[in-house]
Amino acid sequence: MPELLDVLGLAALLFCISVAGIFLNRKNLLILLMCIELMLLSVNLNFVAFSHYHGDLHGQVFVIFVLTVAAAEIAIGLAILVLLFRKRATINVDNLDSMRG
Repeated sequence: MPELLDVLGLAALLFCISVAGIFLNRKNLLILLMCIELMLLSVNLNFVAFSHYHGDLHGQVFVIFVLTVAAAEIAIGLAILVLLFRKRATINVDNLDSMRG
């Protein structure tokens, strides 16, 4: 059974990878959405680890709610991404300046 610090270290590593992915890749919208999802999953891993460590289910129940909201967020984000790709034929963030007046 992994210790609490091992799980927290893994979650911190996943969070740092997702932050680095956001800062290093500011061009592709799909990669940005995947990095945000990885960030949410690393936070969920912390909730589950602390919930198991303290012996209650509150953290795990909260993770179920966060995963539900994240699934809805990804569905809406991918729908917007598909519409942008159909209209502009690119998902490059630099080329998506239609709001600019």
